[in-house]
Amino acid sequence: MVVLVLERVPASLRGELTRWMLEIRCAEFLSETLTTPVRERLWQKACRGVGGGAAILVYSARNEQGFSVILGRSVAFRRGLRGTSPGADSIRDG
Repeated sequence: MVVLVLERVPASLRGELTRWMLEIRCAEFLSETLTTPVRERLWQKACRGVGGGAAILVYSARNEQGFSVILGRSVAFRRGLRGTSPGADSIRDG
């Protein structure tokens, strides 16, 4: 299961994501069948298109909680963070 929640993103990005995922609510996407490579490509695309917004990716994982979370924020927000990779801050369990 993969859930992707976007905030303040262009309609074009939302439209592109609907090719792969269901938009269950405005800017909230769900898929049960994404492979890992597709999920990672869509996440990269979302991080590039996030602009001044934000993104959260939650997906099934083999760990104690049963899922992992990745946070993606705008460049303006990340300027205050040190030691993070461009495009995302990870919170991974396991």
